[in-house]
Amino acid sequence: MDMHMPSPGPQHEVLAKLAGHWAGPETMMPSPWSPEQQERHGVLRARMLEGFFLVSDYEQFDADGSLCFRGHGVYSWDPDAEEFVMYWFDSVGGPGGVSRGRFEGNQLTFEKTSPLGHHRYRYTFGHEETVFEMELSQDGLEWSALMEGRYRPV
Repeated sequence: MDMHMPSPGPQHEVLAKLAGHWAGPETMMPSPWSPEQQERHGVLRARMLEGFFLVSDYEQFDADGSLCFRGHGVYSWDPDAEEFVMYWFDSVGGPGGVSRGRFEGNQLTFEKTSPLGHHRYRYTFGHEETVFEMELSQDGLEWSALMEGRYRPV
């Protein structure tokens, strides 16, 4: 029996763009959870697992340097659905869940729907920095920015 073992492909190279140690300023927009805009600092450490999965650990610090949020993500490519997949778990203790995504141009965008509404997560890969944006929507048509982070390699 000759089993063909899969090997990482171009989609995995997209995920590898997030591998490494990243840090940078973040802006939390006014939202139902916080009426004022807040400046934060984010740190992301991510690595590729056997070339197929990106495993990430994220920490967010408030203005005085106190840890205020922590998350863990696993990103992959689903060849059957031809979509990227992001599994996310964090210190807020929500249901976590799966977001599905696509890569177009220089942007990797994930979306999901939960009891809180529609969620969009976008990574824009630039020459010197990666920008992360998080948006929320009640109807999936009109979106509101929740967060923007600008990360550079450390």
